[in-house]
Amino acid sequence: MQKITTSLWFDDQAEEAAAFYTTLFPDSRVVRTTRYGETGPGPAGSVMTVEFELAGRAYVGLNGGPAFHFTEAISLQVECDDQQEVDRLWAELTADGGQPGPCGWLKDRYGLSWQITPRVLLDLVAGEDRAAADRVFAAMLRMQKIEIQPLLDAAKG
Repeated sequence: MQKITTSLWFDDQAEEAAAFYTTLFPDSRVVRTTRYGETGPGPAGSVMTVEFELAGRAYVGLNGGPAFHFTEAISLQVECDDQQEVDRLWAELTADGGQPGPCGWLKDRYGLSWQITPRVLLDLVAGEDRAAADRVFAAMLRMQKIEIQPLLDAAKG
């Protein structure tokens, strides 16, 4: 059992967001939904929390109202196996009001920040060839969605 769970504060879209997020990754599901009772603060019967799993990791979405909003200070980083996975997640997460950002970052339609990161980028930047790592990092800094082939080209020099 996971001891620490990320809790995400939504205005009133936790159920919608959880349903969407669980379509993006294998081994994902909505686990449980709780509703506000007569004592509120949300309307009685409306969704209070949604417990869900993304790729086997537990999250809770809370419908807490408009008091707080997501910032880039927290993001969900997804390590992608290949360009096809990068492209699919980028397209789905930026659709319907999402916004692309620099260096593989984006905001989805709910305002949550994601880093769509090819695993090869992490490996190249952490590699022992520091000159190649610097070239790869410089190439990444010029991108929005990460493109793997230009990173590989930069690593070769």
